[in-house]
Amino acid sequence: MAKFLFTMLPANDLGLPTRLVPIARALADRGHVVAVFNPAPVPARLINDAGLKNLPMPSRPMPDSSDDLAQASSAWDVEQMFGALFGNEEFVRAATAANVDVVRDFDPDVVVDSFGLFSCLAARILQVPLASVLQGNFHPASDGFLWWKGERPAGLPSAASMINKVAEENGVAPVARCVDLLAGDLSLIVGTPETDPLPAGAAVTYVGPIVWQRGNATLPNWVLALGRNQPVVWVYSGNPRYANAPTPIDSIVVIRTAIAAFGDTPVQVVLTTGYQEVPKEFGALPSNFHHAAYLPGLAMAEHCDLMVHHGGHSSVMAGLSAGTPAVIIPTITERESNARRLAALGAGEIVLPVDTADGEKHIDVAEFSAKVHRVLNDDGYLRSARRVAESMRKFGGAQEAAERIERFAAVRS
Repeated sequence: MAKFLFTMLPANDLGLPTRLVPIARALADRGHVVAVFNPAPVPARLINDAGLKNLPMPSRPMPDSSDDLAQASSAWDVEQMFGALFGNEEFVRAATAANVDVVRDFDPDVVVDSFGLFSCLAARILQVPLASVLQGNFHPASDGFLWWKGERPAGLPSAASMINKVAEENGVAPVARCVDLLAGDLSLIVGTPETDPLPAGAAVTYVGPIVWQRGNATLPNWVLALGRNQPVVWVYSGNPRYANAPTPIDSIVVIRTAIAAFGDTPVQVVLTTGYQEVPKEFGALPSNFHHAAYLPGLAMAEHCDLMVHHGGHSSVMAGLSAGTPAVIIPTITERESNARRLAALGAGEIVLPVDTADGEKHIDVAEFSAKVHRVLNDDGYLRSARRVAESMRKFGGAQEAAERIERFAAVRS
């Protein structure tokens, strides 16, 4: 029996816990001691739903991170995103110390991380073996989020100097880039070489799609009762608002567009928000909209005719696993990267939002409606999505990831 600590960037949305919780649950079911560290409210609900222990945030003073969300939303790659999010040296030092506390107190045999820069640094400080579970564009070998634009521009911001200062204070050798810390002693990629391509020399193992869903999870009767004489469209926004005022990383544009395009039309819309509230500014939803804070992702993806979402990697994985096409409104460059990969596979379309002076994202609703009509009526999108789904089935997903991490722990012990 081994001890595993699952860590991640503690963002208040479901993308990272959705990929880690299934692996954590699989290892717990094999008799191992497992804990998760993400105290943000929405991930905490998912972790609790899976019956897993979620560790609290250590009681340390935490300075403001001084993040630049506009830069983070338009970042070329992970390195620039970290440069935008972690520009305060005192925050970097405090966040590192908090993660060191968590890892030291739980004393795991292996840290299993996804995109948690400070937990990866803490594992290195404490010399705990690290297994990473990443999407392709988070790995150091990736061409970045804007891979279709060619070579990375020189001089983009990075937090490496601050990270290295704190690392050296703790006896850890400096790194050329912050993103280098994300690659574990074992690196697993969620997805396939087709969905998440990396250079041939990258030291990674693909495990296929990972989507959290309890084994006994079913859709509620009201979803199953929706008439199939009309298309069923699943609209997933992720976190509509990250603050009381608009921020560049919000996904409220997904809901706004869906209401404008689908409201009171012959389409059945199931709107989910990942345990988030629907912003009050919308008032009553149209009569053909049905809202649930959360539904089993894979079951809903299999039940609907079309997914409309913000381009999160976990949403892409759910749709492709189910063989369901999508129209994506990507709200940051990381999500645009995922959306372009899906579109390149022929499994959907993209409608890019535009930032306007009011701080909100807006899109051309006519363009969106036309692409929805095209995807629903051209069988080529469905065939492509089903082909990708079939190709994914040769990968073992969460169970394979758990087995590889289990073997890794045995070797390292």
